[in-house]
Amino acid sequence: MPSATVSPFEPPALSPEDQADVDRQLILAAKANDPTRVRQLIDAGGNVNAKDDLQDSAFLYAGAEGFNEVLQLTLAAGADVRSTNRYGGTALIPASEHGYVETVSILIAAGTDVDHVNNLGWTALQEAILLNDGGPNQVEVVRQLLEAGADPDIRDVEGRTALQNAERLGFTAIADLLRSS
Repeated sequence: MPSATVSPFEPPALSPEDQADVDRQLILAAKANDPTRVRQLIDAGGNVNAKDDLQDSAFLYAGAEGFNEVLQLTLAAGADVRSTNRYGGTALIPASEHGYVETVSILIAAGTDVDHVNNLGWTALQEAILLNDGGPNQVEVVRQLLEAGADPDIRDVEGRTALQNAERLGFTAIADLLRSS
């Protein structure tokens, strides 16, 4: 008697209308930081890369907001780490801006491009400096980005490097990290 093979779980095939509804519900569940519902909707065939009218996907929103359990679920379900938001940025850029240390670590480990430049002309490193307070979380994010190979010499739209911005804003600890990189 031949042995039964166990196939990996495949979500049900959905009509285009049902797919759009499940994808919409998935994005809403991600925005609500509801990992239980996110898991249910992924199991029901929800596409973690589908985007809403704001160009948010469950993956992008979870990364941008530091919803790490939801983020991990979307990554396990095949999230595209190259996907970009309405600003042309990857999930790593807003995660770095907000100083979400663990989220940044997850996204770096998943292979997100640390030198991606968004439509505003900023990398994750530049946003970690320009759009926050230079505090301990920002220092740690900058350290992680540099260890992951982020290029500190990429200039912003004003022509400034990350070091020049850190110095200009008085972020001594970040400037010290950049000088030693």
